Amino acid sequence: MLGTLADLQARVGGRLIGDGSVTIARVSAVGEAGADALTFATDEKYYAAALASAAAAVLVDASVPLDAKSASKPLLIVENARAALATFLAALKPPRPRGPYRHPSATIEEGATIGDDVYLGAHCYVGARAKIGRGSTIAPGAFVGDDVVIGEDTWLHPRAVVHERCVIGSRVVLHSGSVIGSEGFGWAFIEGRLERIPQVGNVVLDDEVEIGANSCVDRAQTGSTQIGYGTKIDNLVQIGHNCRIGKHCAIAAQTGFAGSTSVGDFVKIAGQVGTRGHMHIGSHSTVAGQSGVWGDVAEGAMVSGNPARDHRETLRNEVMLRKLPQLLKRVDALDARKRDDE
Repeated sequence: MLGTLADLQARVGGRLIGDGSVTIARVSAVGEAGADALTFATDEKYYAAALASAAAAVLVDASVPLDAKSASKPLLIVENARAALATFLAALKPPRPRGPYRHPSATIEEGATIGDDVYLGAHCYVGARAKIGRGSTIAPGAFVGDDVVIGEDTWLHPRAVVHERCVIGSRVVLHSGSVIGSEGFGWAFIEGRLERIPQVGNVVLDDEVEIGANSCVDRAQTGSTQIGYGTKIDNLVQIGHNCRIGKHCAIAAQTGFAGSTSVGDFVKIAGQVGTRGHMHIGSHSTVAGQSGVWGDVAEGAMVSGNPARDHRETLRNEVMLRKLPQLLKRVDALDARKRDDE
């Protein structure tokens, strides 16, 4: 239960239109909203659908043009509907496990240091000489290797893995199945066969990094694979050895960075992007989905396609490609006319 619509306004501000005593139990998308739900609208199309839904009230972004007098439901109009949604949904999210707690089946090897108020779930493992910072949560089945350092208030979800000697900052979240510090993909042909090049570096995750489920960050061949402050990585992402990613980057699912790719700050990488490796993506740039990045991307650029190029050029090429069938018909017609004249 979230409270009345007036209670929600008190949390996030904004302008309330209509009955503020309406009780809100949950937040729902337009198509799923019931009589106890708050739904939301970020544009005119969704606003019309929200008014037609069964929802009790509508959260509306201030950018949406509307006639408040004709609204058939109570409205909460805010400057940023997504930010308000984050506040409301956080109140509905189940709390994370908190310590001090140690399950009898948790394994803590000799020399490990466990900070105050740490939660150690069932069958988790903490290796020799590892250090776990105050208030962190090591969920059931999570693995922390030898000599790993984990900061404060970090959360390893069930079956997250941090291999030996990796360094994890504070307030980091590693979702289930994520693997930090797996062996980098280093091989060389020696006398006609592939031989592994030892990967002896580590991974360093800065504070407030989040790694999605079943994503992998490979350890460096030498030195460190680095993920910068506040960067968020989606599920099913591969970060190769010796990659360096800046701060506050957003990297969507099924992206793969080949080894030694470097990324600046505040970069947006859409889904299914692939990089060649040993190249740089500049700060404040955007790479569109399914792009193949074969060379450096300039700071502030938006690129798309394979090979990735300026997005406007990609769109122009797409328009020309769509015209090719018509051009071929015209060429065939001209050839036929020429043969008839002969």
